[in-house]
Formats: sequence, structure tokens, C-alpha cells
Amino acid sequence: MAAVTRGSFSVFRRLVSQQYRRRCFRLQTFRSVRNLQPLSSTWDRKLQMFSCRTLHTAMVNHGPIVQFKLSDIGEGIMEVTVKEWYVKEGDKVSQFDSICEVQSDKASVTITSRYDGVIRKLYYDVDATALVGKPLVDIETELNSEVIQEEDVVETPAMAREEHTHQEIKGHKTQATPAVRRLAMENNIKLSEVVGTGKDGRILKEDILNFLAKQTGAILPPTPFQEIQTPPPAAFITAAAARPASVPPAVKPPPITKPVFTGKDVTEPLKGFHKAMVKTMTAALKIPHFGYCDEVDLSRLVSLRSELKSVSESRGVRLSYMPFFIKAASLGLLHFPILNASVDEACQNIMYKASHNIGLAMDTSQGLLVPNVKNVQLLSVLEIAQELNRLQTLGAAGQLGAADLSGGTFTLSNIGSIGGTYAKPVILPPEVAIGALGKIQVLPRFDAAGQVVRAHIMQVSWSADHRIIDGATMCRFSNLWRDYLENPASMVLDLK
Repeated sequence: MAAVTRGSFSVFRRLVSQQYRRRCFRLQTFRSVRNLQPLSSTWDRKLQMFSCRTLHTAMVNHGPIVQFKLSDIGEGIMEVTVKEWYVKEGDKVSQFDSICEVQSDKASVTITSRYDGVIRKLYYDVDATALVGKPLVDIETELNSEVIQEEDVVETPAMAREEHTHQEIKGHKTQATPAVRRLAMENNIKLSEVVGTGKDGRILKEDILNFLAKQTGAILPPTPFQEIQTPPPAAFITAAAARPASVPPAVKPPPITKPVFTGKDVTEPLKGFHKAMVKTMTAALKIPHFGYCDEVDLSRLVSLRSELKSVSESRGVRLSYMPFFIKAASLGLLHFPILNASVDEACQNIMYKASHNIGLAMDTSQGLLVPNVKNVQLLSVLEIAQELNRLQTLGAAGQLGAADLSGGTFTLSNIGSIGGTYAKPVILPPEVAIGALGKIQVLPRFDAAGQVVRAHIMQVSWSADHRIIDGATMCRFSNLWRDYLENPASMVLDLK
């Protein structure tokens, strides 16, 4: 009985132990599940907070997208042609970086950025017409940069001499346009090491190219003209090759073939300077022109220039005859101020201009341009020559600004540099007079003793607005201008 009881108790204790273990395992499992649920919930909340913080950080690093609009360039210009983009979508730009170059009917203009950011969209293609007040590009600005809703920066070469083109280098300022700075940056050239030949030490494109040539030891010759030669017919080549070497081949001219014209007519809209010429010349034809022609003996001026040429070159200035022509015209305008005037459209009032801003008609790859030398009455012949060098360099590079092309009061056209003797110049409104200079020729003339001598003769053709200028006034001005050039020493008496 005791044995049975002891065995039953053992079995009972074993069953109780198994049930206890099962309950404990279930309880631990339940506790584990209960503990796991808050942990996973807490991890989800932390993950959401991390994601929100990451998203917030990403949003903070990107600022608003600003539409960069084309501002008013002035001179009544409402549209321009995009000539070149300096950036593309995705490029990072800083303030005053060049965005693009546009061309109006007055001048070429460089547009620079007002913001720090990334270019997101270009609104126009090259050669497309952009309208004033409309967006040029979209710039995604940085968060810390201030978005100022003002007019965009329009930088012309004339403005570049004073604004946004100065670089502080060891205590002094280097002057260069954004295009020149871009060229220097692309070739890893420090502007402080380049000597500028422009006005007031301004660094020009030619200075960068010359500096690069000296660094690499290269010579930059002008592009040679390659003559296109028509290859001989194949039958002629085969026959020449079949002849034995001992027998010299007979030289036969290749047969003359008639050219086949395969060209097509092309129509394109008037843009830029050509469009401006249409507008200006249409207005000029409304002016009744009075013409007057004469010849000038420049023999003494030719001798004087040959003496001064080496002196001016030692000062880094190319001296031509044009500075003398311009200075003589300014001295003549002091005696005949009505030629340096303008008349209103109703022809009721005459405005006499105090400044002698004498323009020079210039033939460029972009067409006819007329930049002017400001305040000639205050300049010496050498200073006029220096300013002409600057204008000619900018004109050849297509970088003449609106300030260089506007404000003219009197014009001279040096058509003789291309050819021809006499011309019929057209007045540029609102001016009232213009002169065309023919080429200088060596011709026989009689001197004071009646002897035939070699003389350097130039013809001049004047046009004046006959509404306010009579023939006698134009004739007297021409005589005075001619006397100054035939006796250049007399100009010294009237120089101020």
C-alpha cells in the first residue's frame, strides 16, 4: 500500500511539474509578445521621426526656384536675340557669373546672375528671340541666399569697366569682362599675371591669347585662306599613270566643265543690327540731304604722322590718320556749332550739343556699327587714338556696348579704308551732318611755284540736313577742316 502510494505520488508530482513548465513557457511567451509589441511600436516611431528629420534636412538644403527675367536694357529695346549660353541645366552659378550673351539692335550685352544656385531651366535656344520682362532661366537658389526681387543684372562691356569686373588681387584691381574672365579660367590663367592693353589697363581677349601663346611657346598666325581646287577627271589620272616613266607625259589642260548650280534660296528674318539699320535708314530718308565734296592735300600730315608713329607705338598706341581727322572736325565744330546739333521730329526746336561725341562708321562682321569717341573737344590726338584702338578691338570681337554706340553728335565714315574716292553718306538721325572720307592717293599737283609735285590727295564728301543747314555753312566748315589737315601745325594754336 505504501509502495503504491509512493509510486502514485511520484507520478502525480511529475504531472504537476510538466503542467507547471507548460504554464511558465506559455506565460513567458505571452510576456515576450507583450514586450515585443511596444518595442516594435517604439522602433516604428523612431524610424518615422528619423525619416521626417531626414526629409526636413533635404528640404532645408534646397531654396525656392526663382525665374530670372530679362530686364529693360534701355534705348527702347523690347526684344533681343540669344547669341550664346554660358550655362546649361544643372550648372551651379554664383552672383555675377555670366549667364548668356544677347544681341539687340544696338549692341551685344552680357547677362549675369543675381543669385547663388543651380540652373534648372533654359527658356530659349541659341538664335531665339527673347522678350524683355520674360524669364530667361529658372535658378534654384540656396536657402541662405537672399532672393531679391529686383531687376536682373545686365552687363555691357561699357559697364564692365566700372561694375562687377574688378577682382581684388594683392591690393589692386584687375579689369576684365566676364567673357575674358571665363577664357582665363578655362586656361588656368591668373589675371594678375596678364598685362592689359585696353583702356586703364583693361585686359582684353587678345591679351589672354597672347599670354597663352607665350606660355606654350606657340605662335598664333592668322587663319590662311585655302583655295578650293577642283580635282581632275578620273580618266585623265588613269591615262597619266599608264604612260611609261621614260616618256614625259604631254601636258593637256583638263576639260572645262560647266558648274551645276544646286543652291537653294534661303529666307531669314531681319534681326539685330540689320533690323536696326532698316529702322535708322528709313528715318534718315525723311531728311532732305545736301551734298558737298572737296579734296584735301594731306602731304604735310603724312610727314607728321610718320614722325609721330614711332613715339605713339612706344606708348602702346597705334596712330592712324583718323585721330587727326576727328580732332580737326571737333575744332571746326567749335566755330560752327549748328553742325553738332539735333532737331526734334516736328522740326520746331534745335538742340546744340555741348559735347563733341564724334562717331566712326565701322565695318564689322555683325554689320555697320557707329561707335563714338566721347568729348573729343577735351582729348588730345593721342588720347583719341587710344580710344579708337579700344573701340576697334571691341568692334572686331563683337563686344561693343550700348554706351559706345549711343550719344553720337557728329559722324565720319572712313569708307576709303576699303576703297573708293567719293560717296554719298546718309545722315544718322538725330544728327544733322556726316562726312565720308575717300582713300588717300598719290597724284600730281601744282605747288605754289607752278611745279608738278607728288601730293597725297584725299576726297571728302559731306551730307547735311538741309532743313537747318545751308550750303554756305557746310562749305565754310569744310574749308576750315581742310586747312587744319593741310597745315597740321595750325591745330596747335587752337588746341586746349
